[in-house]
Amino acid sequence: MKQIYKNHFGILALASIGLSMCLFSCESSQERKKSLQPEVLEKAFEHYKEAAITHRRFKHVDLQPLIEKHAGTFDVTDLGQSVEGRAIRQLAYGSGETKVLLWSQMHGDESTATMALFDLFNFLEGSGDDFDQIRNAIRDQLTLHFIPMVNPDGAERFTRRNAYGIDLNRDAIKEVSPEAKILKAARADFGADFGFNLHDQQIYYNVEQTPKPATISVLAPAYNYKTEVNDVRAKAMQVIVGMNRILQKVTPGQVGKYNDAFEPRAFGDNFQKWGTSTILIESGGYPDDLDKQYIRQLNFMIILNALYEIAQGDYNRYAVEDYFRIPDNDNKLMDLLLKNVTIADAKGQYQLDLGIKRRNVETGKGDYHVRGSLDDVGDLSVYYGYKEFDASGMVLKEGKVAEETLDSLSSITPEKALELLSAGNLAVRVKYAPEEALHELPILVFAGQDSIPSGTTTGSAANFFLESNGQRTHAIVNGYLINLQKPMVKGLKQRVW
Repeated sequence: MKQIYKNHFGILALASIGLSMCLFSCESSQERKKSLQPEVLEKAFEHYKEAAITHRRFKHVDLQPLIEKHAGTFDVTDLGQSVEGRAIRQLAYGSGETKVLLWSQMHGDESTATMALFDLFNFLEGSGDDFDQIRNAIRDQLTLHFIPMVNPDGAERFTRRNAYGIDLNRDAIKEVSPEAKILKAARADFGADFGFNLHDQQIYYNVEQTPKPATISVLAPAYNYKTEVNDVRAKAMQVIVGMNRILQKVTPGQVGKYNDAFEPRAFGDNFQKWGTSTILIESGGYPDDLDKQYIRQLNFMIILNALYEIAQGDYNRYAVEDYFRIPDNDNKLMDLLLKNVTIADAKGQYQLDLGIKRRNVETGKGDYHVRGSLDDVGDLSVYYGYKEFDASGMVLKEGKVAEETLDSLSSITPEKALELLSAGNLAVRVKYAPEEALHELPILVFAGQDSIPSGTTTGSAANFFLESNGQRTHAIVNGYLINLQKPMVKGLKQRVW
Protein backbone atom coordinates (compact mmCIF):
# COMPACT_ATOMS: atom_id res chain seq x y z
CA MET A 1 0.00 0.00 0.00
CA LYS A 2 1.21 3.48 -0.83
CA GLN A 3 1.59 5.61 2.26
CA ILE A 4 2.64 9.01 3.46
CA TYR A 5 3.96 9.43 6.95
CA LYS A 6 5.08 12.21 9.24
CA ASN A 7 8.67 12.01 10.40
CA HIS A 8 9.91 13.02 13.88
CA PHE A 9 10.03 16.67 12.84
CA GLY A 10 6.40 16.70 11.64
CA ILE A 11 7.49 16.87 7.97
CA LEU A 12 5.47 14.93 5.42
CA ALA A 13 7.48 12.37 3.51
CA LEU A 14 6.56 9.95 0.77
CA ALA A 15 6.78 6.29 1.59
CA SER A 16 6.22 5.33 -2.00
CA ILE A 17 7.48 7.02 -5.15
CA GLY A 18 4.35 5.69 -6.80
CA LEU A 19 2.11 8.19 -4.97
CA SER A 20 1.13 10.93 -7.38
CA MET A 21 3.01 14.19 -6.97
CA CYS A 22 -0.30 15.92 -7.83
CA LEU A 23 -1.08 15.42 -4.14
CA PHE A 24 1.08 18.46 -3.40
CA SER A 25 0.50 20.46 -6.58
CA CYS A 26 -0.91 23.98 -6.84
CA GLU A 27 -4.27 24.51 -8.51
CA SER A 28 -4.27 25.65 -12.12
CA SER A 29 -6.29 28.58 -13.42
CA GLN A 30 -8.72 26.14 -15.01
CA GLU A 31 -9.26 24.37 -11.69
CA ARG A 32 -9.78 27.66 -9.88
CA LYS A 33 -12.70 28.41 -12.16
CA LYS A 34 -14.46 25.27 -10.91
CA SER A 35 -14.31 26.34 -7.27
CA LEU A 36 -17.55 27.39 -5.63
CA GLN A 37 -17.38 30.78 -3.99
CA PRO A 38 -18.89 31.59 -0.57
CA GLU A 39 -21.43 34.02 -1.99
CA VAL A 40 -22.86 31.26 -4.21
CA LEU A 41 -23.13 28.89 -1.25
CA GLU A 42 -24.67 31.60 0.94
CA LYS A 43 -27.27 32.34 -1.72
CA ALA A 44 -28.11 28.63 -1.98
CA PHE A 45 -28.60 28.42 1.78
CA GLU A 46 -30.83 31.49 1.91
CA HIS A 47 -33.04 30.08 -0.84
CA TYR A 48 -33.28 26.48 0.39
CA LYS A 49 -33.11 26.74 4.18
CA GLU A 50 -35.71 24.43 5.75
CA ALA A 51 -38.15 26.86 7.40
CA ALA A 52 -39.77 24.19 9.59
CA ILE A 53 -36.58 23.79 11.65
CA THR A 54 -35.97 26.87 13.77
CA HIS A 55 -34.10 25.54 16.81
CA ARG A 56 -31.74 22.77 17.89
CA ARG A 57 -34.02 20.80 20.20
CA PHE A 58 -36.20 19.04 17.66
CA LYS A 59 -37.14 15.42 18.15
CA HIS A 60 -37.45 12.33 15.98
CA VAL A 61 -41.16 12.92 15.45
CA ASP A 62 -40.47 16.43 14.14
CA LEU A 63 -38.28 15.12 11.33
CA GLN A 64 -40.62 12.44 9.99
CA PRO A 65 -42.91 14.75 7.93
CA LEU A 66 -39.82 16.49 6.54
CA ILE A 67 -38.42 13.13 5.46
CA GLU A 68 -41.71 12.16 3.88
CA LYS A 69 -41.76 15.47 2.02
CA HIS A 70 -38.64 14.31 0.14
CA ALA A 71 -39.75 10.74 -0.49
CA GLY A 72 -40.47 11.49 -4.15
CA THR A 73 -36.95 12.65 -5.01
CA PHE A 74 -35.06 10.58 -2.44
CA ASP A 75 -35.28 6.85 -1.87
CA VAL A 76 -36.29 6.60 1.81
CA THR A 77 -35.42 3.39 3.66
CA ASP A 78 -35.95 2.27 7.25
CA LEU A 79 -32.62 0.78 8.32
CA GLY A 80 -33.84 -0.48 11.68
CA GLN A 81 -34.94 0.77 15.07
CA SER A 82 -33.33 2.36 18.10
CA VAL A 83 -33.38 0.82 21.57
CA GLU A 84 -36.77 2.42 22.21
CA GLY A 85 -38.20 1.51 18.84
CA ARG A 86 -37.76 4.72 16.84
CA ALA A 87 -37.05 4.23 13.15
CA ILE A 88 -33.58 5.10 11.89
CA ARG A 89 -34.14 6.25 8.33
CA GLN A 90 -31.89 6.74 5.34
CA LEU A 91 -32.39 8.99 2.33
CA ALA A 92 -30.62 8.11 -0.93
CA TYR A 93 -29.96 10.46 -3.84
CA GLY A 94 -28.02 10.32 -7.10
CA SER A 95 -26.80 7.63 -9.46
CA GLY A 96 -23.08 8.26 -9.69
CA GLU A 97 -20.20 5.86 -9.29
CA THR A 98 -18.67 7.52 -6.22
CA LYS A 99 -20.51 6.61 -3.03
CA VAL A 100 -20.78 9.05 -0.11
CA LEU A 101 -22.34 8.32 3.29
CA LEU A 102 -23.29 11.21 5.58
CA TRP A 103 -24.56 10.60 9.11
CA SER A 104 -25.52 13.00 11.89
CA GLN A 105 -26.67 13.05 15.49
CA MET A 106 -25.10 9.83 16.66
CA HIS A 107 -24.91 11.95 19.81
CA GLY A 108 -28.48 13.00 20.50
CA ASP A 109 -27.68 16.56 21.55
CA GLU A 110 -25.48 17.30 18.50
CA SER A 111 -28.02 18.49 15.99
CA THR A 112 -26.45 21.38 14.07
CA ALA A 113 -25.48 19.35 11.02
CA THR A 114 -28.86 17.58 11.05
CA MET A 115 -30.48 20.94 10.36
CA ALA A 116 -28.03 21.56 7.52
CA LEU A 117 -28.84 18.18 5.94
CA PHE A 118 -32.50 19.11 5.61
CA ASP A 119 -31.45 22.39 4.01
CA LEU A 120 -29.34 20.32 1.63
CA PHE A 121 -32.26 18.01 0.83
CA ASN A 122 -34.25 21.06 -0.26
CA PHE A 123 -31.36 22.22 -2.40
CA LEU A 124 -30.88 18.86 -4.12
CA GLU A 125 -34.60 18.65 -4.82
CA GLY A 126 -34.64 22.04 -6.51
CA SER A 127 -34.36 22.68 -10.26
CA GLY A 128 -34.52 25.33 -12.91
CA ASP A 129 -32.31 27.89 -11.21
CA ASP A 130 -28.71 29.07 -11.12
CA PHE A 131 -27.66 26.02 -9.10
CA ASP A 132 -28.56 23.30 -11.61
CA GLN A 133 -24.94 22.79 -12.65
CA ILE A 134 -23.98 22.04 -9.04
CA ARG A 135 -26.81 19.64 -8.27
CA ASN A 136 -26.53 17.92 -11.68
CA ALA A 137 -22.85 17.20 -11.09
CA ILE A 138 -23.63 15.79 -7.64
CA ARG A 139 -26.57 13.72 -8.90
CA ASP A 140 -24.70 12.29 -11.91
CA GLN A 141 -21.33 11.64 -10.31
CA LEU A 142 -22.26 10.65 -6.77
CA THR A 143 -24.61 8.31 -4.98
CA LEU A 144 -25.43 9.81 -1.60
CA HIS A 145 -26.79 8.06 1.46
CA PHE A 146 -27.89 10.28 4.37
CA ILE A 147 -28.73 9.10 7.89
CA PRO A 148 -29.86 12.35 9.53
CA MET A 149 -30.52 11.02 13.05
CA VAL A 150 -28.58 7.96 14.20
CA ASN A 151 -29.54 8.35 17.86
CA PRO A 152 -33.25 9.30 18.07
CA ASP A 153 -33.57 8.20 21.70
CA GLY A 154 -30.80 10.57 22.73
CA ALA A 155 -32.41 13.31 20.65
CA GLU A 156 -35.69 12.75 22.54
CA ARG A 157 -33.91 13.78 25.77
CA PHE A 158 -31.32 16.01 24.08
CA THR A 159 -28.54 13.98 25.64
CA ARG A 160 -25.32 12.61 24.20
CA ARG A 161 -25.83 8.89 24.80
CA ASN A 162 -28.43 6.40 23.66
CA ALA A 163 -31.12 4.75 25.81
CA TYR A 164 -28.61 2.16 27.06
CA GLY A 165 -26.36 4.98 28.26
CA ILE A 166 -23.81 4.10 25.57
CA ASP A 167 -21.73 6.60 23.64
CA LEU A 168 -22.44 5.32 20.14
CA ASN A 169 -19.12 6.67 18.91
CA ARG A 170 -17.38 4.18 21.17
CA ASP A 171 -19.42 1.18 20.01
CA ALA A 172 -18.06 0.55 16.53
CA ILE A 173 -16.41 -2.75 17.48
CA LYS A 174 -18.59 -4.44 20.10
CA GLU A 175 -21.86 -3.19 18.56
CA VAL A 176 -23.80 -3.50 21.81
CA SER A 177 -26.37 -0.96 20.70
CA PRO A 178 -28.73 -1.50 17.76
CA GLU A 179 -27.90 1.99 16.46
CA ALA A 180 -24.22 1.05 16.15
CA LYS A 181 -25.12 -2.14 14.28
CA ILE A 182 -27.26 -0.13 11.88
CA LEU A 183 -24.59 2.48 11.14
CA LYS A 184 -21.86 -0.09 10.69
CA ALA A 185 -24.00 -2.17 8.33
CA ALA A 186 -25.05 0.94 6.38
CA ARG A 187 -21.42 1.66 5.50
CA ALA A 188 -20.53 -1.95 4.73
CA ASP A 189 -23.60 -2.64 2.58
CA PHE A 190 -23.16 0.61 0.68
CA GLY A 191 -19.41 0.33 0.21
CA ALA A 192 -18.97 4.04 0.88
CA ASP A 193 -15.96 5.71 -0.72
CA PHE A 194 -16.35 8.84 1.43
CA GLY A 195 -17.97 9.39 4.80
CA PHE A 196 -19.02 12.55 6.62
CA ASN A 197 -19.17 12.11 10.40
CA LEU A 198 -21.20 15.09 11.63
CA HIS A 199 -21.02 16.27 15.24
CA ASP A 200 -21.17 19.20 17.65
CA GLN A 201 -18.41 20.09 20.08
CA GLN A 202 -18.65 22.26 23.18
CA ILE A 203 -18.46 25.99 22.49
CA TYR A 204 -15.36 26.43 24.66
CA TYR A 205 -12.90 25.15 22.07
CA ASN A 206 -10.75 27.92 20.63
CA VAL A 207 -8.20 27.94 17.84
CA GLU A 208 -4.88 27.42 19.59
CA GLN A 209 -3.17 30.56 20.93
CA THR A 210 -6.00 32.81 19.73
CA PRO A 211 -9.18 34.15 21.33
CA LYS A 212 -11.23 32.97 18.37
CA PRO A 213 -13.68 30.12 18.89
CA ALA A 214 -13.16 26.97 16.85
CA THR A 215 -16.50 27.51 15.14
CA ILE A 216 -15.85 24.51 12.92
CA SER A 217 -13.36 21.82 13.82
CA VAL A 218 -12.24 19.12 11.43
CA LEU A 219 -10.36 15.84 11.43
CA ALA A 220 -9.35 13.15 9.03
CA PRO A 221 -9.30 10.39 11.68
CA ALA A 222 -6.31 8.10 11.97
CA TYR A 223 -6.67 4.46 10.99
CA ASN A 224 -3.82 3.18 13.19
CA TYR A 225 -1.84 4.13 16.27
CA LYS A 226 1.03 5.45 14.16
CA THR A 227 -1.38 7.99 12.62
CA GLU A 228 -0.02 7.18 9.19
CA VAL A 229 -1.54 8.65 6.05
CA ASN A 230 -2.50 6.26 3.27
CA ASP A 231 -4.45 7.04 0.10
CA VAL A 232 -7.78 6.69 1.90
CA ARG A 233 -6.92 9.15 4.66
CA ALA A 234 -5.15 11.51 2.26
CA LYS A 235 -8.37 11.95 0.27
CA ALA A 236 -10.21 12.91 3.45
CA MET A 237 -7.50 15.48 4.21
CA GLN A 238 -7.77 16.96 0.74
CA VAL A 239 -11.55 17.32 1.05
CA ILE A 240 -11.03 19.09 4.39
CA VAL A 241 -8.56 21.52 2.81
CA GLY A 242 -11.28 22.43 0.31
CA MET A 243 -13.79 23.04 3.11
CA ASN A 244 -11.25 25.16 4.94
CA ARG A 245 -10.84 27.29 1.80
CA ILE A 246 -14.48 28.31 2.12
CA LEU A 247 -14.42 28.79 5.87
CA GLN A 248 -11.36 31.02 5.86
CA LYS A 249 -13.22 33.43 3.58
CA VAL A 250 -16.30 33.71 5.79
CA THR A 251 -14.98 32.97 9.31
CA PRO A 252 -11.22 33.61 9.04
CA GLY A 253 -9.14 32.08 11.79
CA GLN A 254 -12.03 30.12 13.29
CA VAL A 255 -11.24 26.61 12.06
CA GLY A 256 -9.46 24.15 14.35
CA LYS A 257 -8.13 20.65 13.86
CA TYR A 258 -8.68 17.82 16.32
CA ASN A 259 -5.85 15.74 17.68
CA ASP A 260 -5.57 12.66 15.48
CA ALA A 261 -4.72 10.14 18.19
CA PHE A 262 -6.21 6.81 17.13
CA GLU A 263 -9.38 5.77 18.98
CA PRO A 264 -9.89 2.04 18.25
CA ARG A 265 -13.57 2.07 19.31
CA ALA A 266 -14.71 5.05 17.25
CA PHE A 267 -16.64 4.92 14.00
CA GLY A 268 -14.59 7.54 12.17
CA ASP A 269 -11.29 5.85 12.89
CA ASN A 270 -12.62 2.44 11.91
CA PHE A 271 -14.39 3.65 8.78
CA GLN A 272 -11.07 5.15 7.72
CA LYS A 273 -9.41 1.84 8.52
CA TRP A 274 -12.02 -0.06 6.49
CA GLY A 275 -11.48 2.03 3.37
CA THR A 276 -13.97 4.91 3.60
CA SER A 277 -12.27 8.32 3.39
CA THR A 278 -13.84 9.85 6.48
CA ILE A 279 -14.23 13.54 7.27
CA LEU A 280 -15.19 14.63 10.77
CA ILE A 281 -16.99 17.98 11.08
CA GLU A 282 -17.57 19.36 14.57
CA SER A 283 -19.77 22.43 15.09
CA GLY A 284 -18.48 24.60 17.92
CA GLY A 285 -19.37 28.11 19.01
CA TYR A 286 -19.91 31.47 17.39
CA PRO A 287 -20.64 34.75 19.22
CA ASP A 288 -24.36 35.36 19.79
CA ASP A 289 -25.33 32.20 17.90
CA LEU A 290 -26.85 30.36 20.85
CA ASP A 291 -29.04 28.11 18.71
CA LYS A 292 -26.28 27.58 16.12
CA GLN A 293 -28.27 28.86 13.18
CA TYR A 294 -25.28 30.57 11.57
CA ILE A 295 -23.15 27.47 12.18
CA ARG A 296 -25.95 25.51 10.51
CA GLN A 297 -25.38 27.69 7.45
CA LEU A 298 -21.63 27.03 7.58
CA ASN A 299 -22.32 23.28 7.65
CA PHE A 300 -24.55 23.57 4.61
CA MET A 301 -21.91 25.56 2.75
CA ILE A 302 -18.94 23.31 3.42
CA ILE A 303 -20.82 20.04 2.91
CA LEU A 304 -22.28 21.23 -0.40
CA ASN A 305 -18.86 22.49 -1.47
CA ALA A 306 -17.25 19.19 -0.51
CA LEU A 307 -19.84 17.11 -2.39
CA TYR A 308 -19.36 19.25 -5.49
CA GLU A 309 -15.57 18.94 -5.31
CA ILE A 310 -15.80 15.18 -4.84
CA ALA A 311 -18.18 14.95 -7.80
CA GLN A 312 -15.81 17.01 -9.97
CA GLY A 313 -12.68 15.32 -8.64
CA ASP A 314 -11.45 18.80 -7.70
CA TYR A 315 -10.41 17.82 -4.17
CA ASN A 316 -7.36 16.17 -5.73
CA ARG A 317 -5.80 19.55 -6.42
CA TYR A 318 -5.36 20.33 -2.73
CA ALA A 319 -2.10 19.58 -0.97
CA VAL A 320 -2.18 17.18 1.96
CA GLU A 321 0.43 19.30 3.67
CA ASP A 322 -2.14 22.12 3.82
CA TYR A 323 -4.28 19.94 6.06
CA PHE A 324 -1.48 19.89 8.63
CA ARG A 325 -1.26 23.69 8.43
CA ILE A 326 -4.75 24.01 9.92
CA PRO A 327 -4.15 25.06 13.56
CA ASP A 328 -5.09 22.71 16.36
CA ASN A 329 -8.03 23.02 18.71
CA ASP A 330 -7.48 24.22 22.24
CA ASN A 331 -9.90 24.45 25.18
CA LYS A 332 -9.29 27.90 26.58
CA LEU A 333 -12.58 29.77 26.14
CA MET A 334 -14.98 31.01 28.80
CA ASP A 335 -18.38 32.63 28.39
CA LEU A 336 -17.24 35.47 30.63
CA LEU A 337 -13.68 36.26 31.75
CA LEU A 338 -13.37 38.80 34.57
CA LYS A 339 -9.80 40.01 35.00
CA ASN A 340 -8.19 41.42 38.14
CA VAL A 341 -11.16 41.18 40.48
CA THR A 342 -10.33 42.25 44.04
CA ILE A 343 -11.48 39.91 46.80
CA ALA A 344 -11.64 41.40 50.29
CA ASP A 345 -11.86 39.26 53.40
CA ALA A 346 -10.84 39.38 57.05
CA LYS A 347 -7.17 38.82 56.15
CA GLY A 348 -6.96 41.58 53.59
CA GLN A 349 -7.29 41.86 49.83
CA TYR A 350 -6.07 39.86 46.86
CA GLN A 351 -6.79 39.72 43.13
CA LEU A 352 -8.15 36.90 41.02
CA ASP A 353 -9.23 36.32 37.47
CA LEU A 354 -12.63 34.63 37.36
CA GLY A 355 -13.60 32.39 34.46
CA ILE A 356 -17.35 31.79 34.13
CA LYS A 357 -19.14 29.24 32.00
CA ARG A 358 -22.89 29.11 31.47
CA ARG A 359 -24.00 25.52 31.06
CA ASN A 360 -27.33 24.51 29.57
CA VAL A 361 -29.44 22.33 31.85
CA GLU A 362 -32.18 20.37 30.10
CA THR A 363 -35.64 20.56 31.62
CA GLY A 364 -36.75 17.27 30.06
CA LYS A 365 -39.59 19.09 28.34
CA GLY A 366 -37.77 20.21 25.22
CA ASP A 367 -36.41 23.34 26.86
CA TYR A 368 -33.48 24.33 29.04
CA HIS A 369 -32.21 26.86 31.52
CA VAL A 370 -28.73 28.21 32.11
CA ARG A 371 -26.53 27.64 35.15
CA GLY A 372 -23.62 30.06 35.41
CA SER A 373 -20.70 29.06 37.62
CA LEU A 374 -17.00 29.68 38.16
CA ASP A 375 -15.13 27.26 35.97
CA ASP A 376 -11.69 28.41 37.09
CA VAL A 377 -10.15 31.10 39.29
CA GLY A 378 -6.65 32.51 39.71
CA ASP A 379 -4.22 33.48 36.98
CA LEU A 380 -6.27 32.97 33.82
CA SER A 381 -3.98 34.94 31.52
CA VAL A 382 -3.84 32.01 29.06
CA TYR A 383 -7.64 31.94 28.75
CA TYR A 384 -10.02 33.95 26.60
CA GLY A 385 -13.66 34.92 26.89
CA TYR A 386 -16.52 35.37 24.50
CA LYS A 387 -16.88 38.46 26.67
CA GLU A 388 -13.95 39.84 28.67
CA PHE A 389 -14.07 42.55 31.32
CA ASP A 390 -11.16 44.18 33.13
CA ALA A 391 -12.30 44.66 36.72
CA SER A 392 -9.11 46.36 37.93
CA GLY A 393 -9.92 48.47 40.97
CA MET A 394 -13.26 46.73 41.48
CA VAL A 395 -14.16 44.73 44.57
CA LEU A 396 -16.42 41.67 44.60
CA LYS A 397 -19.43 42.18 46.87
CA GLU A 398 -22.22 39.82 47.81
CA GLY A 399 -25.80 40.68 46.97
CA LYS A 400 -28.96 40.31 49.02
CA VAL A 401 -32.51 39.08 48.60
CA ALA A 402 -35.06 41.87 48.27
CA GLU A 403 -37.19 42.42 51.38
CA GLU A 404 -40.36 42.78 49.33
CA THR A 405 -42.03 39.52 48.28
CA LEU A 406 -43.95 39.82 45.02
CA ASP A 407 -47.08 37.91 44.11
CA SER A 408 -45.88 35.97 41.07
CA LEU A 409 -43.34 35.80 38.29
CA SER A 410 -45.61 37.76 35.99
CA SER A 411 -45.57 40.72 38.40
CA ILE A 412 -41.83 41.30 37.78
CA THR A 413 -41.15 43.47 34.76
CA PRO A 414 -37.61 43.83 33.37
CA GLU A 415 -37.69 47.44 34.62
CA LYS A 416 -38.67 46.29 38.12
CA ALA A 417 -35.89 43.68 38.08
CA LEU A 418 -33.27 46.28 37.14
CA GLU A 419 -34.58 48.63 39.83
CA LEU A 420 -34.17 45.90 42.45
CA LEU A 421 -30.76 45.03 41.08
CA SER A 422 -29.55 48.63 41.27
CA ALA A 423 -30.60 48.68 44.93
CA GLY A 424 -28.21 45.83 45.73
CA ASN A 425 -30.64 42.92 45.33
CA LEU A 426 -29.48 39.92 43.33
CA ALA A 427 -32.70 38.00 44.04
CA VAL A 428 -36.39 38.56 44.66
CA ARG A 429 -38.97 36.23 46.21
CA VAL A 430 -42.36 35.44 44.72
CA LYS A 431 -45.31 33.84 46.47
CA TYR A 432 -46.07 31.59 43.53
CA ALA A 433 -44.36 30.30 40.38
CA PRO A 434 -45.17 27.27 38.23
CA GLU A 435 -42.96 24.25 38.75
CA GLU A 436 -39.71 24.55 36.78
CA ALA A 437 -40.77 28.00 35.54
CA LEU A 438 -38.30 29.76 33.25
CA HIS A 439 -37.73 33.46 32.80
CA GLU A 440 -35.41 35.96 31.13
CA LEU A 441 -35.27 38.57 33.89
CA PRO A 442 -31.93 40.11 34.95
CA ILE A 443 -32.34 38.95 38.54
CA LEU A 444 -32.63 35.66 40.43
CA VAL A 445 -36.20 34.70 41.29
CA PHE A 446 -36.87 32.55 44.36
CA ALA A 447 -40.07 30.62 45.05
CA GLY A 448 -38.67 28.23 47.60
CA GLN A 449 -35.04 29.19 48.18
CA ASP A 450 -33.90 31.78 50.71
CA SER A 451 -30.17 32.34 50.23
CA ILE A 452 -28.23 33.36 47.14
CA PRO A 453 -25.86 30.66 45.84
CA SER A 454 -22.45 32.28 45.39
CA GLY A 455 -18.74 31.99 46.21
CA THR A 456 -15.27 32.55 44.81
CA THR A 457 -14.08 28.98 44.43
CA THR A 458 -14.28 26.73 41.39
CA GLY A 459 -17.80 25.40 40.93
CA SER A 460 -19.48 28.22 42.85
CA ALA A 461 -22.53 29.87 41.34
CA ALA A 462 -21.62 33.17 39.68
CA ASN A 463 -23.81 35.70 41.53
CA PHE A 464 -22.24 38.88 42.92
CA PHE A 465 -21.71 42.61 42.43
CA LEU A 466 -18.63 44.56 41.43
CA GLU A 467 -18.06 47.84 43.26
CA SER A 468 -15.79 50.73 42.34
CA ASN A 469 -15.09 53.40 44.97
CA GLY A 470 -17.98 52.06 47.03
CA GLN A 471 -20.49 52.22 44.16
CA ARG A 472 -22.08 49.18 42.57
CA THR A 473 -21.24 49.37 38.86
CA HIS A 474 -21.86 45.85 37.60
CA ALA A 475 -23.84 42.78 38.58
CA ILE A 476 -23.07 39.19 37.69
CA VAL A 477 -26.36 37.31 37.71
CA ASN A 478 -26.18 33.59 37.01
CA GLY A 479 -22.99 34.20 35.05
CA TYR A 480 -24.27 37.15 32.99
CA LEU A 481 -22.52 40.52 33.24
CA ILE A 482 -24.91 43.48 33.64
CA ASN A 483 -23.66 47.06 33.48
CA LEU A 484 -25.85 48.92 35.96
CA GLN A 485 -25.18 52.23 34.23
CA LYS A 486 -26.14 50.86 30.81
CA PRO A 487 -28.34 47.85 31.55
CA MET A 488 -28.77 46.38 28.07
CA VAL A 489 -29.62 42.78 28.89
CA LYS A 490 -30.48 40.01 26.47
CA GLY A 491 -30.24 36.27 26.17
CA LEU A 492 -30.81 35.36 29.82
CA LYS A 493 -32.43 31.96 30.30
CA GLN A 494 -33.02 31.25 33.98
CA ARG A 495 -35.17 29.08 36.17
CA VAL A 496 -37.07 29.99 39.29
CA TRP A 497 -35.18 28.68 42.31
